[in-house]
Amino acid sequence: MSTTPTVLFVCVHNAGRSQMAAGYLQHLAGDRIEVLSAGSRPGHEINPVAVAAMAEEGIDIAGNRPRVLTPEAVRAADVVVTMGCGDECPYVPGKRYEDWVLDDPAGRDLDAVRPIRDEIRRHAERLIGELLP
Repeated sequence: MSTTPTVLFVCVHNAGRSQMAAGYLQHLAGDRIEVLSAGSRPGHEINPVAVAAMAEEGIDIAGNRPRVLTPEAVRAADVVVTMGCGDECPYVPGKRYEDWVLDDPAGRDLDAVRPIRDEIRRHAERLIGELLP
């Protein structure tokens, strides 16, 4: 792993879970971890309910845009985290892969997205503790 670890969050649309996870990791770890996110079939915009849920935490992801998953992004990452969506990532030997099994926030209201957001935060905090002992 490089001096500054790189984490890539992947989901199909890169519009909800992976964006919230990237937002938390950037917010909690600052410049100690490089954070990337992408999707195999990225949507056109970030889920507005995910944006609202993160805003409640003081984290602004409104300006983010879904990005397409590339083999280069996987190669750049030390850790690749999929978001429980069954998404297939290119396999690169030597990378650490995790799957965070999370409900999809798509089509849900804010009350239903808050517990998903909170679970993502717990995962992000654990990951920071492992990468930055």
